[in-house]
Amino acid sequence: MMKKFVLILMGLFFLIAGVSAYQVSIDAPETLAVGKPLIVTGTTTFGIGMPIDVVLYYQLTASSEIQRKIVYVQEDKSFRAVFDTTRLKKGMYKVEVPGSGLGNSITMRLVQLVDRSDEIFISSPKTQYYTGKLYLAGTIKDDLNSGIQIEVVGSDNSVVFGPSYVKTNYAGDFAVDVPIRGPGDYEISFTDAKGYLGSRTITVLGERPSVLATVGEIPTPIAALASAHAKASRDHPAYFVVRTGSGPVTLYTSSSIDWVIEYIDENGILFQVNDQGEFNPEMAELTGKNTTLYMKIYPYKSGISGDMFLFGENVQSVAVSPNVPGPFAATETPQSSSTQKSSPAGIYAVIAACLAMIAVSRLR
Repeated sequence: MMKKFVLILMGLFFLIAGVSAYQVSIDAPETLAVGKPLIVTGTTTFGIGMPIDVVLYYQLTASSEIQRKIVYVQEDKSFRAVFDTTRLKKGMYKVEVPGSGLGNSITMRLVQLVDRSDEIFISSPKTQYYTGKLYLAGTIKDDLNSGIQIEVVGSDNSVVFGPSYVKTNYAGDFAVDVPIRGPGDYEISFTDAKGYLGSRTITVLGERPSVLATVGEIPTPIAALASAHAKASRDHPAYFVVRTGSGPVTLYTSSSIDWVIEYIDENGILFQVNDQGEFNPEMAELTGKNTTLYMKIYPYKSGISGDMFLFGENVQSVAVSPNVPGPFAATETPQSSSTQKSSPAGIYAVIAACLAMIAVSRLR
């Protein structure tokens, strides 16, 4: 009887020893940007194929379970869980393998989620029609005269652009045309020297719509968005020629500089727009009649210059005018001949003619 009792005790001892031999160790990043996948890796002495729960909690005053993943031990005794953080708010989180491992096991890690999405402003439309290119423009706070890394992923999760470096100007503005293969949802990720900024989705539609014509008119095909850009200052404004469609037309600038918009409509009336300041685009809304508008854009403050983008919705085209358009040129007062200063060359020519006449008279 005593032998059986000893054997039972020894069995329990070895059983406990065997259980205590199982260990779990997990690892996760200390800091992660919202929108990036949270990858938790681990190793264990559990057998191959053993299921393991990995849980993500939000840490405030108490833990609140957010997501739970069941993963399986691989042949190399490792396991891996991936959590989507796209819609999570910033703050402190923890990942844990509950109720597993004894001794020297590490079953919990704290993860700080940070959100920098408010540091990027996208000025290009969220919906565009397919033209073979996706137009992407925006502004990055504090990334002045530097650059940003951009990656574009298509609806099939294939990378269609980048990661590629795109320069920003002195105001943090950037713009790039991304070649695409067709309509769909395109996810754009942004990263700067400080790390991941965030992502945006732009939807590219198929065929371009046409404006319905009245009786006797030919339908006018309308682009979803047209744009052009030029360098502008108060002394040297940028001039644009816009061919509108029929119906509501919206024209707006890039931000980061307080721009002034002047435009002359088909009746020759001059309009001026300056309502938004430097942090929001200036916008002109009007009714298009398949006519041509002439626009003049310059900074509100003197001594400032920069690249500005003009975007047009429900327009056929937006183009930079190489010269001052006629309607604006007509408003300028040319300098009269009576007030013009004589050039030095003209003065020298008169003096030379006078000396020549004196010399000829002496020879006589």
